[in-house]
Amino acid sequence: MPRPEIWSNDEQSLFVDDGVLVRRGLVHGNLLSRARDLVGGWLNEAYDPARLTAYTERSFAPELEDHPDLLALYQHSGLVELAEDLLRPSWIAPVTRTQIQIRLPHGAEQPVKRMHVDGVSCPHLEPSDLRTFSFIIGVVLEGSATADAGALHYVPGGHHRMARYFAADWVLGQPAQTPDDIDAQDGTAFIAEPGDVIVMHHLVPHRVGINSSSTPRVMAYFRIEHAQHHELALAALSDPWLEYPALADLARLGTA
Repeated sequence: MPRPEIWSNDEQSLFVDDGVLVRRGLVHGNLLSRARDLVGGWLNEAYDPARLTAYTERSFAPELEDHPDLLALYQHSGLVELAEDLLRPSWIAPVTRTQIQIRLPHGAEQPVKRMHVDGVSCPHLEPSDLRTFSFIIGVVLEGSATADAGALHYVPGGHHRMARYFAADWVLGQPAQTPDDIDAQDGTAFIAEPGDVIVMHHLVPHRVGINSSSTPRVMAYFRIEHAQHHELALAALSDPWLEYPALADLARLGTA
């Protein structure tokens, strides 16, 4: 029986510092091809251009969010074990849906999100709504491995700045999602190929841009929640390690 996927000590330290981890080629073979073909078929047959803004704000292919071939990307690739390893010994909530994000090719006119953290002061939510989570996992299904091909851009270490912002300069219901110094950043592009995986702390600010390549950039995302996240969500905005018992001591050592 293969050894369960876990994070090394160096990777744990990197996650504490940067809030982001990458595993190259983790998803492959039939797991990748079935999911890619499923979303590609939807894009060719069911995509409605009139709903582009709604898709971009929420999810493309919403009718496929619980399809077994998409959930298998998380359930049968080792990602469950990696998710559990980050939050151990706490439990994680079951993952029952997939979010699909597509950046259309050839510089298509598509809404461009500024730097933000998910689920806080989103334009499609009530100001007082929180739709947060502990961390997100993204799997590349399709796309060119260049920064201008609709890549995710993130701010390494930005979770530390965002925690200070939420603690001192933010109140529930205000429209501003990020401080000016974060909003002004371009971020680091997640330059990746199909099958590559990114794991990103919820508080890491990020954005996406225009896809100038000839290939759609297709990502499958899974939002991972501590089993008690609904009770911890507000406090976790200003305490980035509240939901990470195994990493809390490591984070304290880094600031000592």
